[in-house]
Amino acid sequence: MSKFRFPVGRLPDEALLSGLATGDPELAVGFVRRFQHRVFGVAVAVTGDPQLAEDVAQQTFERAWRHAQIYDSRRGSVTTWLTTIAHNLAVDAVRSRRPEPVAPEDLDAILDVVSETPERYALADEASSRLRAAMAELPPEQGRALVMAGVYGMTAQQVAEWEHIPLGTAKTRIRTGMGKLRTTLASFQRGDNAQ
Repeated sequence: MSKFRFPVGRLPDEALLSGLATGDPELAVGFVRRFQHRVFGVAVAVTGDPQLAEDVAQQTFERAWRHAQIYDSRRGSVTTWLTTIAHNLAVDAVRSRRPEPVAPEDLDAILDVVSETPERYALADEASSRLRAAMAELPPEQGRALVMAGVYGMTAQQVAEWEHIPLGTAKTRIRTGMGKLRTTLASFQRGDNAQ
């Protein structure tokens, strides 16, 4: 039986948050139950990964517990405060999982190593080998533009700035390179390049 006059589920958000701050287990459970779906939803929307979103949701409730006493209702509702925490933690989680980008000026050397080393083909799976072979057939400027845009997520504008070329040229290199890559990979799937 609840020790509260009202069922925990009917208490205002601020009362549940105050209970979380004081360490009351019943109010803490009520707080988590009330907001768990919303917090998880924000985390999944940002991360796109349910497992990572679970970690973010857990961190969100831990942070809410640690900082509950500094919550200020004049700055927004408990829901807004909590979803902001979830959003910020999710963005941080996504950023921390990104690999370190390679400087665009080093891409030529990387493309040479990837496309010219037979040992790399032997170690890579079939799809990776086909992709590397298709990339090796592209003119170097198209290969660089594709890697910058596709692997490192650079926009056409950023590619143009790095390559010191007009924006239209960068877009053309990316589009033409993708078209050639699709054609080459489609011919591999049809078996046109089988030996």
